[in-house]
Amino acid sequence: MNPVFPLQLILLLCLSACSNSTDAPPDPVHPIPSARQLAWQELEYYAFIHFNMNTFTEMEWGFGDEPPDRFKPTELDCRQWARVCKDAGMSGIILTAKHHDGFCLWPSEYTEHSVKNSPWRNGEGDVVQELANACREYNLKIGIYYSPWDRNHPDYGKPEYLTYMRNQLRELMTNYGELFEIWFDGANGGTGYYGGANEDRRVDKLTYYDWGNIYTIIRNLQPDAVIFSDAGPDIRWVGNERGHAYPTTWSNLMRDSIYPGMSDYAKKYASGQENGTHWVPAEADVSIRPGWYYHESEDQKVKSLAHLLEIYYESIGMNSSLLLNIPVDKRGLIHENDALRLRELSTRIASDFAVDLATGSTISATNTRGTNYTAANLTDGDQTTYWATSDKTIQASLTLELDQQTAINRILVQEYITLGQRIKAFSIDILVENEWKEVASETTIGYKRILRFPEVETRAVRLNILDAKACPTISNLEIFHAFE
Repeated sequence: MNPVFPLQLILLLCLSACSNSTDAPPDPVHPIPSARQLAWQELEYYAFIHFNMNTFTEMEWGFGDEPPDRFKPTELDCRQWARVCKDAGMSGIILTAKHHDGFCLWPSEYTEHSVKNSPWRNGEGDVVQELANACREYNLKIGIYYSPWDRNHPDYGKPEYLTYMRNQLRELMTNYGELFEIWFDGANGGTGYYGGANEDRRVDKLTYYDWGNIYTIIRNLQPDAVIFSDAGPDIRWVGNERGHAYPTTWSNLMRDSIYPGMSDYAKKYASGQENGTHWVPAEADVSIRPGWYYHESEDQKVKSLAHLLEIYYESIGMNSSLLLNIPVDKRGLIHENDALRLRELSTRIASDFAVDLATGSTISATNTRGTNYTAANLTDGDQTTYWATSDKTIQASLTLELDQQTAINRILVQEYITLGQRIKAFSIDILVENEWKEVASETTIGYKRILRFPEVETRAVRLNILDAKACPTISNLEIFHAFE
């Protein structure tokens, strides 16, 4: 028997349906990020730990002929690494489990060239396991760097090496719990020991590794891990080792045109492309010292606080994550100088972003899609809500009015990237003595853009969207006063 609805209820249902139909979300602008990419994006800042045989040979790239007994840290303490990184405000650690010299920091079943034949822990140790345990204790993510190039293995360059590589990746993907990132280096092929052959072995970087099958292994065993290389498939190299992205940085990439180690990658692809076919956001890597591995001669060459702060703003502040390398020393500890600088950086970042001056302000827009997408969503502290314009509106302005005259010099803005990266050009105006003054004119925003400008006193800030691929979607707008 059909229920009979009162006329008033029928009218309310009709009004609700009409309201919902005019307040529908914007269509995605492809490419868009996967769930694993969105989760990774929120990590923003994490550590690279370069620690391996090279630490004990004063090398950056070992030749592959180093005997395992040269690996002998005296005080190795992964809990100290995790504690330093946690105190620095980092979200995870990526470890060089195997570098180009082929030495393995875990007791791999498939090679003798590993910690199992070193004097450390009497051959019973496993650095990867100790770090995994420490990261769990300190609530940090753990990732694995694995060099495809192996200057030790006799079969490198032959089909047999691919079986070896896949077997080792299965060990790493299976035995150490959940991993957040798998990192493949672009350096592939060249001179090496190769089991005593001592020769130059080159490979076809595009086809040799059969990357499709490698990715399948990782997807099956670590479905939530993102995969890094020049070409992704999930995260790309920013194209330099100085730790900065670019004023125009797209998360979109012409992925099928790229392979790891290609010679013209940095020039053609590093900043992404507006018409990129796949979502492959940038990761900026840089070392806190001149080298990637520890060298005692560099103890006084740790990057200055000012330099590291510039790196922070030009990576995380330009739509990239920041992977900051810390070379663990011969003791097996993060050196005191590095730990001190990391604390200083953490303190300064916390100070720069201590108080969001936009909180509690009044915000309005020249165009709004509907009641679910109002400008108020930009200051509600909820990353899942966002402001959007009507479908055919790609130019609009947002005006934020402060309660009183306030000194500001930083603005942080984020797109709602779940629906794709859209904005192609924007500007920032500040109201100074009743006149609007432009303080920034930029291109892309992406996941996060942080703008710095000289301190100014104002009661209003205006964000102008000048061009976009489709109706803009902005999830967050924050204002700060950082002490210079």
